[in-house]
Amino acid sequence: MNPLDLLTEPLQYDFMLRALAATSLAAVVCALLSCWLVLIGWSLMGDAVSHAVLPGVVLSYALGLPFALGAIVFGILAVVLIGAVRDSRRVAEDAAIGIVFTTLFALGLVLISVTPSHTDLGHILFGSVLGVSRGDLVQIALLAAIVLVLLLMRRRDLTLYAFDPTHARAIGLSPRRLGALLLGLLAVTAVVALQVVGVILVVAMLIIPGATARLLTDRFSRMLLIAPTFSVAASAAGILLSYWLDAASGGLIVLVQGTLYALVHLFAPRYGLLARHRVWRGDGSEGSVSSGAASSADGSAATGSSETTGFSETTGVAVPTERQAPPVSDAQIASVAERPSGTAPLDPTSDTSSASENSGPSRTSSSAPTTMP
Repeated sequence: MNPLDLLTEPLQYDFMLRALAATSLAAVVCALLSCWLVLIGWSLMGDAVSHAVLPGVVLSYALGLPFALGAIVFGILAVVLIGAVRDSRRVAEDAAIGIVFTTLFALGLVLISVTPSHTDLGHILFGSVLGVSRGDLVQIALLAAIVLVLLLMRRRDLTLYAFDPTHARAIGLSPRRLGALLLGLLAVTAVVALQVVGVILVVAMLIIPGATARLLTDRFSRMLLIAPTFSVAASAAGILLSYWLDAASGGLIVLVQGTLYALVHLFAPRYGLLARHRVWRGDGSEGSVSSGAASSADGSAATGSSETTGFSETTGVAVPTERQAPPVSDAQIASVAERPSGTAPLDPTSDTSSASENSGPSRTSSSAPTTMP
């Protein structure tokens, strides 16, 4: 088979084109929002909101309403409940998130089991992107457009809130309102991605793109470009693989994203594991060289070695050179001349006090330097 057929053959079917369109929209929105979630540290909050929308989706199907309506209502309800439990000051934020989202998710599972429906509601949990209709695609496009417009309009305020809420408050912004806006957009985004990968795996599309971009750059503006590009490419690859492997589309989308994150985590040029290992080894070798040089210098000073280290201009390598003796003063020469025969010769590096001990009182004091020039 021609390798080009691997790309063109799936595109001959309308359901594959709709699946790629829906996946691309969800990938862009989730990736952009994931940059702020990763920066603030709201990964667990994304998990909570994405799971908490399940009861709303089931009730919407049961009442014949658009599933997005119920999902948004329960997503906002989850945020309010988390804030209420956290404000009790007896329960930490992570514990409040765990309590609320597991309870709401369990409620959704119970509603699925007891709600009579001609539609298999299991696709809410695991996604059914290949079954997206034209109406669903329009709904996903409208919700994605709303999220994109709000993120682009308030991107500066949200970025300042993510980096420094105190500074945002000082210049007149309300961190509470910005946080509420971000959580509301999170609930809508979870609804957008729900039909692509299901409630269970929505959190992966909300976290992995931003985390991957964070390893590749230090600039937030570049993160906003890298994350959507990475997410769309991984999502399209997952859709195509699901066609050829006859496997679950949502699972393969997340699996491709996770695999690419693992590769970036290993081979990122600055923050990858291999790059940090090279830096660590370089620092270790430099430390050993400097400590060895310091030890040899201390040893030479302690033993009075007559060699020191010089620098060769031809080879550029440090080489040992002979240490020059300090100059001998006239007083030391006169002291040697007057010394009785049979006494030990004068060491040019010794001072006049040692010479006077061997030859008796000296007429003059030595002015020879005591340190090597």
